[in-house]
Amino acid sequence: MRIGHALIRVGLAALALAAVPLRSAPIDYLPVLAGGYFPILSQATGRNYHIYVRLPQDYALSGEKRYPVVYVLDGDSLFPLLAAMHLFLTIDDKMPEAIVVGIAYGSFEPAINKRGVDFMPPSADVPSAQSGAPAFQRFLKEELLPQVEDRYRADSSRRILFGQSRSGSFAIYSAFTDPDLFWARIASSPGLPPTRDFFYGRIKAAKRTDLRLFVAEGPYDHPRLRVETVPWLANMMSRTDKPWTLTSIVIPEGTHSANSPDVYRAAMRQILGWTKSP
Repeated sequence: MRIGHALIRVGLAALALAAVPLRSAPIDYLPVLAGGYFPILSQATGRNYHIYVRLPQDYALSGEKRYPVVYVLDGDSLFPLLAAMHLFLTIDDKMPEAIVVGIAYGSFEPAINKRGVDFMPPSADVPSAQSGAPAFQRFLKEELLPQVEDRYRADSSRRILFGQSRSGSFAIYSAFTDPDLFWARIASSPGLPPTRDFFYGRIKAAKRTDLRLFVAEGPYDHPRLRVETVPWLANMMSRTDKPWTLTSIVIPEGTHSANSPDVYRAAMRQILGWTKSP
């Protein structure tokens, strides 16, 4: 009986321990995400961001080699997904390696996660306090990019920005307002409303002639978004003032967010190149 009671106590203690949520867990044992981490308090936005970095597998052995760097917005969810995806692309598509940087808030709670402010362009339909895209772009340009390029062997001439949904609209905002800041941008299922007027406005001129913008959507994306994205794309294709090459990507049977890796693969194949497996 004593042994039985002891086993019951041990079992109850184990259950109680399992019920305690982990407040943090190391990612040191996930080599696909290995690289680095640093927090940054932005002077431009006044917010804390968590910066995760995935380094190429050959990084430590590649001497002074510099790599393209992919900045992934909505890093809370997209960084672990796309950082791992890039490794698979180097294996299957023989795609060149890249540094992948995830910009995360550290929570999905609205009080902390301010994607609805940071990625929102100025618009007559949005209160100025909610239009945080200009400040967030200053954070990228003046604070984050210099730190990444100081800490890691990142090629500043081959910066790539990836955004999905609201952060996809920020990628387009950035292409309009500071086209030279990134070599290429990928906007997956961008959320143009409620700021559609901005996206029909002026595009700033660029110094570079090799800039790229990829905009992806699918037939099963949210109808309220497609009804804006499809005609906007048609309009943009006809504009002659674009300082970047615009490429439309349609994902067959694509939905709003589940096809982000497909968009990443389709765009990165065109940006970095790939080799068909035999």
